[in-house]
Amino acid sequence: MAKKTAGYTSSGIANITSLHTFLPEFDKSVRLRPFMPLPNAVMGWGLKPTSQKARRLARRHALPYLSLEDGFLRSLGLGAHGYQPHSLVVDYSGIYYDASRPSDLENALNHTIFDESERTLAKHCMALLKRERLSKYNHAPDTPLESEPKANVLVVDQTKGDASINYGGATAESFNEMLERALEEHPHSTLWVKIHPDVIAGIKEGHLTRAIDHPRCRVISENLNPWALFDRVHTVYVVTSQLGFEALMAGKKVHCFGLPFYAGWGLTQDRLTCTRRRVKRQLDEVFAAAYLRYCRYANPYTGEPSTLVATIALIADQKRQKERLQGQWQACGFSLWKRGFVADFLGPGAEVDFQKTLPNAAHPTANRGATHLLVWSSRIDEAFKQRHRAHLDRLWRMEDGFIRSVGLGVDLTRPLSLVIDRQGIYYDPGQPSDLETLLNESVFTDAELERAATLRARLVALKLSKYNVPGTTSLELPEGAHAILVPGQVESDASIATGSPQVSTNSALLKAARAACPNAFIIYKAHPDVLTGARVGKLDKEASSLYDLDASQLDISALLECVDAVHTMSSLTGFEALLRGCQVTTYGLPFYAGWGLTNDAMRCPRRKRRLALNELVAGTLIRYPVYVDPHTRQLCNAETAVTLIEQARRKSTALGIKQRLYRYYRHFWVGSH
Repeated sequence: MAKKTAGYTSSGIANITSLHTFLPEFDKSVRLRPFMPLPNAVMGWGLKPTSQKARRLARRHALPYLSLEDGFLRSLGLGAHGYQPHSLVVDYSGIYYDASRPSDLENALNHTIFDESERTLAKHCMALLKRERLSKYNHAPDTPLESEPKANVLVVDQTKGDASINYGGATAESFNEMLERALEEHPHSTLWVKIHPDVIAGIKEGHLTRAIDHPRCRVISENLNPWALFDRVHTVYVVTSQLGFEALMAGKKVHCFGLPFYAGWGLTQDRLTCTRRRVKRQLDEVFAAAYLRYCRYANPYTGEPSTLVATIALIADQKRQKERLQGQWQACGFSLWKRGFVADFLGPGAEVDFQKTLPNAAHPTANRGATHLLVWSSRIDEAFKQRHRAHLDRLWRMEDGFIRSVGLGVDLTRPLSLVIDRQGIYYDPGQPSDLETLLNESVFTDAELERAATLRARLVALKLSKYNVPGTTSLELPEGAHAILVPGQVESDASIATGSPQVSTNSALLKAARAACPNAFIIYKAHPDVLTGARVGKLDKEASSLYDLDASQLDISALLECVDAVHTMSSLTGFEALLRGCQVTTYGLPFYAGWGLTNDAMRCPRRKRRLALNELVAGTLIRYPVYVDPHTRQLCNAETAVTLIEQARRKSTALGIKQRLYRYYRHFWVGSH
């Protein structure tokens, strides 16, 4: 069968990294050049001037023409700032903002019967967008508007040259008429008038600048999350802006002075009419047609197809971490290697200044402009706290996340996830941490718990762990044996000093496990960093005789599938065992202990809540860590990180020359100390 090709003439289309994913009906997409064979279809970007050449080519050769446009939920940031689209519109008839002729979206709304399941999904997605306060772009701050008791009406300007104005049947006069009508219909109200920031700055032209001097208008010129606007108003006036449809989702009354895609279906108060739009539609039907059927979704970091629900989750997680971490940071004491990625994990709203040390404690006002101080958590001991007592109120700790990478940190493998904690750190039960507080206090939504269940099942099915270091997978156990896995740890790690003060060595752990289960078949697995010689944690002679099988070279996921239980000090292996339904006994206080899911030798009185496993997973893997795609260096989320690890495992995992040299250095100069 001959391969189908879609051709384009615009260089901008070539920059869409997931273009092949958005166009599954074609085998490949190519930029058209002279003397090339004709494609099966031609595509261009909406109604922009750059699309005219492609349109002429399609007409001349009687080829199908596809109009492309950003979807209605595009990305965290702007394309101009390097953000690839999460959604794309592909229209074979027209384009949604051109009311002068039919589009695939309009045809669907005229003819489609939406079943109950699709309408239920539409309602669910609208509720998610409302809860997460997402819009087409999500870079603007979600800052509450100042109190203005009489200001409960919003009037939305658009910049001159916006194609949706002309193709939506409107003119510049439509904006003047809109403002006058809003003033007339709300004589006792002050109007919020949203004007693009570039208009106020003189970079672009708008239509409603006269509102600046009107006594009953309050101009909003800064970038602002649309939901912050909706919080203050009950009525919204637009010409063709998509913000009008988002206002409908927010439950507002919407007046349209042009013909956007959502006008003419009985949902809005319309100044214009479109005779082709012949039926009345409910909001969930218009949403289903526009967001579920018309838009196509792809994960720009993995390149794989996606869904609206997954896209909402991804952008919501990006937005949440961006807002949590925005501001000025002073990152202190980080190695040159870590400096290469630390700023990425603080997100696009952070400004980072790297320093060798913290400010002098003798001068507590020094560098107060840096709102937050950031330090790698293992450097913070009691002596450190005493030296820098003046700065503890703005000290944040950073540490590896729970789904870290394919490869070890000591081999300079760049992490996919880190945690950034303003209270403490997850492995230190001596004080609260953001994770502990989150697990103690958060109410997890049904959507989060569903994500957690799916993520947990996927981690188990893919046999993923923290480092995903390959090992042998064949294992035979005595028939009928009660098999216990005892995972070794790096004994110098702060997680043992703070989280397991009573049983603090691998040898002591093995002795405790054997004493607790004298007849069990005990399997011991040394920590990967200890095996490489980079870190300390070897067993003494007595402990070496207490286990029945050395599984240090075996894959941890394969082990967890075979054993009945895990005994650990504070190893993350205990958490990974919980994911797989194993019994877990802890001799310290790891982050997953004390919630009613483990058998614990110690207790933490602050942990007062009993958690279901999916609640623990939602807090630990979805909300708490920060995830970054190493290629784009942009924030992502847990599900994306899992896919990236899955993709990386298919490739060669051989160490590079720099990693081998660094391992040699660690083995001979660091490992014994």
